[in-house]
Amino acid sequence: MKGAQEDAPRSHSCASGSEASVGSARGPKVGPPEEVEDCGRSPEAASKKLCGYLLKFGGKGPIRGWKSRWFFYDERKCHLYYSRTAQDANPLDSIDLSGAIFDCKADAEAGTFEIKTPNRVITLKAPTKQVMLYWLQQLQMKRWEFHSGLPAPPAAPDTAPAGNGPALHVELEQEEAELEEFLCPVKTPTGLVGAEAALQPVPAMTLGLQNISLKHLGTEIQNTMHTIRGNKHTQGTSLGPLMEESPQGGEQPSTPDSSAPGKEPADSPKPAPKSSLPASLPQKTKHQSNTFPFFSEGLVRNRTAQEKVVALEQQVLMLSKELKSQKELVQILHKALEAAQQEKRASSAYLAAAEDKDRLELVRHQVRQIAELGQRVEALEQERESLAHSVSLREQEVQELQEHVQLLMDKNQAKQQVICKLSEKVTQDFTQPPDEPHSPPYPADRDLLSQQERMEHLKDDMEAYQTQNRFLNSEIHQVTKIWRKVAEKQKALLMKCAYLQARNCQVESKYLAGLRRLQEAKADECSELLRQFIQEALQWEAGTASVDSAELSPISEYDEYGFLTVPDYEMEDLKLLAKIQALEVRSHHLLELEAVERPLQQRWAALGELTPSAELKQLLRTGVPHEHRPRVWRWLVYRRVQHLHTPGCYQELLSQSRACEHPATRQIELDLNRTFPNNKHFTCPTSSFPNKLRRVLLAFSWQNPTIGYCQGLNRLAAIALLVLEEEESAFWCLVAIVESIMPAEYYSKTLMASQVDQRVLQDLLSEKLPRLMAHLGQHHVNLSLITFNWFLVVFADSLISDILLRVWDAFLYEGTKVVFRYALAIFKYNEEAILQLQDGLEIYQYLRFFTKTICDSRKLMNIAFNDMNPFRMKQLRQLRAAHRERLEAELRELELLKAKYLERQAPRDDTRPEGGASEDEGEGDA
Repeated sequence: MKGAQEDAPRSHSCASGSEASVGSARGPKVGPPEEVEDCGRSPEAASKKLCGYLLKFGGKGPIRGWKSRWFFYDERKCHLYYSRTAQDANPLDSIDLSGAIFDCKADAEAGTFEIKTPNRVITLKAPTKQVMLYWLQQLQMKRWEFHSGLPAPPAAPDTAPAGNGPALHVELEQEEAELEEFLCPVKTPTGLVGAEAALQPVPAMTLGLQNISLKHLGTEIQNTMHTIRGNKHTQGTSLGPLMEESPQGGEQPSTPDSSAPGKEPADSPKPAPKSSLPASLPQKTKHQSNTFPFFSEGLVRNRTAQEKVVALEQQVLMLSKELKSQKELVQILHKALEAAQQEKRASSAYLAAAEDKDRLELVRHQVRQIAELGQRVEALEQERESLAHSVSLREQEVQELQEHVQLLMDKNQAKQQVICKLSEKVTQDFTQPPDEPHSPPYPADRDLLSQQERMEHLKDDMEAYQTQNRFLNSEIHQVTKIWRKVAEKQKALLMKCAYLQARNCQVESKYLAGLRRLQEAKADECSELLRQFIQEALQWEAGTASVDSAELSPISEYDEYGFLTVPDYEMEDLKLLAKIQALEVRSHHLLELEAVERPLQQRWAALGELTPSAELKQLLRTGVPHEHRPRVWRWLVYRRVQHLHTPGCYQELLSQSRACEHPATRQIELDLNRTFPNNKHFTCPTSSFPNKLRRVLLAFSWQNPTIGYCQGLNRLAAIALLVLEEEESAFWCLVAIVESIMPAEYYSKTLMASQVDQRVLQDLLSEKLPRLMAHLGQHHVNLSLITFNWFLVVFADSLISDILLRVWDAFLYEGTKVVFRYALAIFKYNEEAILQLQDGLEIYQYLRFFTKTICDSRKLMNIAFNDMNPFRMKQLRQLRAAHRERLEAELRELELLKAKYLERQAPRDDTRPEGGASEDEGEGDA
């Protein structure tokens, strides 16, 4: 029956909670969410909440020290809130545990631990070591729950998600099991944490003012006023209904009914009326802060009348102490107010004075007051010194007394030891036979006892350090797992961001392609609108975007090597194509950033000393990252020219070029200004690259007199300079390409080897791409007009910089076979687009710029090194030898024809009349 009576208020509170939830569904929710949550929970569930009293070290000046605070963990925000008491309506502050770490030191005071956040370090102190370990373990678990994505407890068990719950609980159980390997789980301290801790009295402090937070003085005053109003309201509305309900509702009365002396109160139980729960409690809960949930309603609901009386007495005691501290605070504020008022009166009198004499008199009065205050300060200082002297004397006396007490304690301990030894000796004399040896002498026993005592202390210290070590290991383990989880989330977000940026680039490129198609349609009525759209599309976002703005089109004006991302063509049609191509390149780069580029960078970073191998060959074909390319190219160049390289050779060639002018100097000067007009390093007037390029080309002209200088060498040396940056390294790179990688006579005056390679390319195209070659032959297209420059400068003028440098990565390692592979791959990449063109002039116009439309470097690489297989070097040598013989025969035949022509022309020159006037002479006479 008693249980039924106790359940009545609970059922009523749940009913009221359900009514509140229905009301919240109809209108806006006013009360805190804890009203509905506590309704569906049992007292056991409420007691499992992480809350309790701890001491927090803080404050400034004379009130700095330990302060008693009520701590409460909020699962929704992973914050640990704290206030002065459990009944306060608003928290003083909170601690963000999502990025915090926990620490406990073995040499610190018992129960002390620290919470270290990125902004501050909070020192807390628990009543016992067990409570400290319990708090640390629970805070660790709460932090792990928050980072594991465990949702906050639902309002009702039926509404909890059925899919994610079991998996999350299994994960938490695994984490608890892993933590148990480091530190055994601590049992919940009864009465010190949870809802029961709120019933305990507030830990008393030595000074009432010490427990007040001056930093949050406004919150302290609000909490005090709220507590006073709540207590008055509770005394008027809570105790009254309890006394009135006893004769009506069958509740347990505090005194038996005088009208029925033989009848017990529990004999006739009746259901509790709806008005049994005080109406003030839900209202009081609604006034509380939504960010700081409490247990006030649940605690009052479960208390008995005796517990309520005890709680009220404790509240009265607490409020009396608080009132005393508030009075002290008011006195301090009164003194400050009086000083401010005096200063105000003096200032107003000074301003109200009409003449300078009056003002001077006021100033003199203030000076006299200052002098008096100075004298008072000196007197107080003397008094303070005398008090300090007396305190020092008292401290000396206390120290002497302590030493005397310690001496007496040592004597007492020695006497106790002597008594123990004598009693043991007497016992042994009674128990042992006379012939047994006597016990050891007293000094040895004393040493043994001191050693045993030291061993006990060492065991205690060892146990403390072992506990600290186990906890720190568990903390390191959990923080490492949290860091890995955060890193995975960050990686997923970066991949998502890259994907969104890539999609944005694709959409923008499609928009530009649509504008281009509309422009080609030449709609007269929309020509002005299209021109406006094109101008807006060609404007750079990078020029107007701020540094902090989150732009989804992060295309910079120049790439890492100074090339324009969108070349500045004169024709609008080519400008649109360049912008579309830049967007497509950016899109492919972003999509491959996480899946391809980052693993590739990791492989290059893990690669130690470079040695020729199949793995290195594959890595070079894939492309060298920007930060590793200079080192790799220097190694590749050194492999090619190590038989030619001599120390100081480059400096000797430079001094020779300064001493004597080379015949090719004029042509070099002309080509310097035509080198990469779309690169800022060769177009900026203040750049040092043109001078470096001039010196490299002059040094090479003296290094190889048979070639001297050939048009195209300036582009090869410029690419080497952009990557290697050093003149001498770029010089040896040019030497490696011309004298080691390329065949002989590739850059001679006749360009014999270059012409041979063009014929070899025609044969390979007929073998690998027969449909394309048949189509080009049908329209009489001569590909050597397009491809000759590809081979001469290794695509320097044709491909975009990102793809170009990947081609050079493999070219410097494998040689000219890479050039053939990529030439075939370029035609294969655009084969379908070329086959759709049905006019020779259109084909020539398309082939003039079609290499710039290649955006997907991975696709081009796969075509070059996979789709073009088999591609044997033996076959390439055979084709070169055969075409060289044919070309040499053709050149010999041309020489014979030239010689015959000169023989026929010689007699005609002899028979030419001498008096004939030339055209120039005739014009002069006229």
